[in-house]
Amino acid sequence: MSKHAFCFIVRVCASSYMNLFVMESEFEELKKIVLKCNACELSKTRNNVVFGDGNPNGKIMCIGEGPGYYEDMSGRAFVGKSGKLLDKIFEASGFSRNEHIFIGNIVKCRPPENRDPKPIERETCLPFLLKQIELIDPKIIILLGATALKGLIDPNASITRLRGSWIEWNGRLVMPTYHPSALLRNPKLKRDVWEDFKAVIDKYREVVDPKHFCKNH
Repeated sequence: MSKHAFCFIVRVCASSYMNLFVMESEFEELKKIVLKCNACELSKTRNNVVFGDGNPNGKIMCIGEGPGYYEDMSGRAFVGKSGKLLDKIFEASGFSRNEHIFIGNIVKCRPPENRDPKPIERETCLPFLLKQIELIDPKIIILLGATALKGLIDPNASITRLRGSWIEWNGRLVMPTYHPSALLRNPKLKRDVWEDFKAVIDKYREVVDPKHFCKNH
């Protein structure tokens, strides 16, 4: 290898590491701001802000509705029954939140009694989510359920009509699918969600890692 080529590689690597450092620094600053947020009524009833969970350097971002009881108590995203089912779906797809995925929500504080977030609550919290998306820069976004679809894409969108179809949003590939809680209520929906995740696996191999291993697909 020539000296010129070696120096070029060193500069590229240094630039990549610097960009990663800047992203992680900005991400931590955003987290500090979000954890102290009291911009809407949900801040009065929460136990913990749920900033998100997973690998912020992953190329997939999952977005749900909002924290439930167990998430509110722990401060982590998707740790209850729905979260355990979601992790099983990730595992079946060859993914994990530690390596491939970061999980967030439309709102970061639990709505009382797990009600749907009000429009003003969604609107207040949305800039935080948009900043997370900007910093994480995922290749693929998976929207879990109607609230995530309506909150990010279109308030009039139908999850039953759009699930399983790729949507291009702000230059990103978005796959809407059912929320894991819907699968717990109606196990027949698991087949549809698995078809959606097989499409995600195919797209991940296309745009991120052609060698991504999944024993089930």
